[in-house]
Amino acid sequence: MTTYLVNHLRVPGLPKPENLGYLEKVEATFLPYGGRWLVLDGEVEVLEGAWPGSVVLMGFPDRETARKWYDSPEYRDILRLRTDNATSDLVLVEPVGPDVTSAAWAQQMRAVLPAGGTAAGRSGDPSGERS
Repeated sequence: MTTYLVNHLRVPGLPKPENLGYLEKVEATFLPYGGRWLVLDGEVEVLEGAWPGSVVLMGFPDRETARKWYDSPEYRDILRLRTDNATSDLVLVEPVGPDVTSAAWAQQMRAVLPAGGTAAGRSGDPSGERS
């Protein structure tokens, strides 16, 4: 199942040579893993809350392949060019199936919640387990 990498990216001030060096090298690290750009430094329209910075969205064939890329020696060799010169919140997410509805998800959550209580687990985990 396609996995998406979402990066909430904040580069303070103007990009540094290191930021640009990262961009010049990163594609060679993810293309062999089937990675692709979907949004690159996309400007955001904030509808609620605050979102300083921009968005980078990438697609990979599956979560395992995305992790293999992220953990690869080739990517690890250039990672500091980004992490030392920008702030990122990086997550991997998978899309829901075609039959998923928010009402059904709410019913799953109701089934595991104590009467009048709240879930102990992380958001989106009907089992109540923490990861």
